[in-house]
Amino acid sequence: MTSGLQSIHEFLACRRIAAAGVARDSRHFSRTIFRELRARGYDVVPVNPHASEIDGMRCYARVTDIDPPVEAALLTTTGAASEAVAQDCADAGVKHVWLYRAVGQGAVTPGAVAVCERNGISVVPGECIFMFLRDAGWIHAVHRLWRKAVGSYPA
Repeated sequence: MTSGLQSIHEFLACRRIAAAGVARDSRHFSRTIFRELRARGYDVVPVNPHASEIDGMRCYARVTDIDPPVEAALLTTTGAASEAVAQDCADAGVKHVWLYRAVGQGAVTPGAVAVCERNGISVVPGECIFMFLRDAGWIHAVHRLWRKAVGSYPA
């Protein structure tokens, strides 16, 4: 299993990604991430058990429902849901999981990380995906520089 920056690069190299926990509210930050990944050419599949479509795309209730399957999954779920969604990813054969966190816990929980580790899934726990996308804007570049300066940037 990989960790740190290598896991991030491997995740971003995947082209078909589930966006688990993408919100129904079009103004929610998870929708911003969803749209940005699609604009960058990723085949992003929305997953939300409470929606039938997101941005005009069929929305799946679970990662295991997606056909054809995805290579990776970005979890923008609540911490309360992340362990079950991580297990669903494992059951679906997903090899790369990104547990998103902006403020607070986000999708990162010890249980979700453990599910990934037990199942040989490369996991990115808690990083902001925008910080690792090229040309994502100055605020993300500043965030990246600050993290490097204080020594908290992934190795």
